[in-house]
Amino acid sequence: MTRLLLALVMAFTAAIGLAPTASAELKVLVEGPGNFKPVPLAIPDFEVRGGTNTDLARQIADVVRNDLESTGLFEMQNPASFIQKDLSIDVQPRFADWKIIKTDGLVVGAFEELPDGKIAVSFRLWDVYAGDVMRINGQPGRRLTTTPDNWRRIAHKIADSIYTRLTGEDPYFDTRIVYIAETGPKLNRVKRLAIMDSDGANQQYLTPGTNTVLTPRFSPSAQEITYMSYEGGKPRVYLFNIETGRQELLGNFPGMTFAPRFSRDGESVLLTQANNGNSDLYIMNLQTRQSRRLTDHPAIDTSPSMSPDGKAIVFTSDRGGSPQLYIMNTDGSPRTCPSGGRDVACRITFNKGQYSTPVWSPRGDLVAFTKQLGGKFYIGVIGTDGTGERLLTEAYLDEGPDWSPNGRVIVYFRESRPGAGPQLWSVDLSGRNERRLQTQTEASDPAWSPLLQ
Repeated sequence: MTRLLLALVMAFTAAIGLAPTASAELKVLVEGPGNFKPVPLAIPDFEVRGGTNTDLARQIADVVRNDLESTGLFEMQNPASFIQKDLSIDVQPRFADWKIIKTDGLVVGAFEELPDGKIAVSFRLWDVYAGDVMRINGQPGRRLTTTPDNWRRIAHKIADSIYTRLTGEDPYFDTRIVYIAETGPKLNRVKRLAIMDSDGANQQYLTPGTNTVLTPRFSPSAQEITYMSYEGGKPRVYLFNIETGRQELLGNFPGMTFAPRFSRDGESVLLTQANNGNSDLYIMNLQTRQSRRLTDHPAIDTSPSMSPDGKAIVFTSDRGGSPQLYIMNTDGSPRTCPSGGRDVACRITFNKGQYSTPVWSPRGDLVAFTKQLGGKFYIGVIGTDGTGERLLTEAYLDEGPDWSPNGRVIVYFRESRPGAGPQLWSVDLSGRNERRLQTQTEASDPAWSPLLQ
């Protein structure tokens, strides 16, 4: 194994509480992250060819650097320390110059303005200590072409390629986040659907704010959002098409409907219906608009989230006396519970505190949740069998987690103190890399899209 790959394995496994075996196979450990140290990378500004737009070339490199540094796995080398200045994507770098400044990986890029008005960006990833190029999808580099107004997506795709090549993990930078943009005084709050790139760029409003909206969730197709709106004065679940702006009411349920979330195949929506003081879970097929009741219990059942294989659902229920997390089979059949025996719904949380807003990881191994205990709120994760609970954040109010599409980062919202407005934050599975996501307004209820097509 090369020095760079070994460094990345050690950094990545330390960051999420894993450890490499002799064959670099990742294994879960009980202990925490230990002596983690980010891997040093150098990404000089990209060479400009066939044009003069040095500003755009520099902006693309900036986004790539920021994406990778935001993971907490990489440390960007200071450009002032660079010895070699005459880099070219066509020429092997002088590795000795990069070893002097202790750089493990080097990214060399080139920017072109094409005759048809489009732009092309090429890059290569070099392993400095191995003295060789690192192939991406079997090729020594990548070349991406697009229109100039789409340059940020090229930058995210480059960062995704580098991240995946160095960590072996699925990418997540070329995505979007939908959230609730909040403005105005607390007693007259305006809450609008808003959307932005995963790094906070390109923020825009999707709804005008005439009706309060909450809990937006992405479809697996990334072109539709389901959410709750108070349009007409009653909480109801709606669908919103991102491309057309069309909004439609989902079903004509008696009572209130809320806490929606798409099924994993995008063909159905899970939701909560409250009628005559009782809340139960339902699933509605989006083609036939036929609904099926999932729970029938006098307790409050809410916040359903489906497993990646579609066979099970995690949800919140107070049927045990306080809000806890339960798992049931999607078809309603009994399942074997972690505590022993078989039941239609199995409780998986037994520690102190109240649990809510569960979300099943895209990887299938963990459930993220909000926990309230001792006057504070936490974002945590737990195994689907109820083992290995870990609290990743702690604040006056942390709530509403949702997963990145690769299952390695969680986005949520935070109120740092009484009276403070909500802000969007993210945290990785180590709990160490907490970062605030900048928004134009106060913001809550974030949800992460799948990778863009």
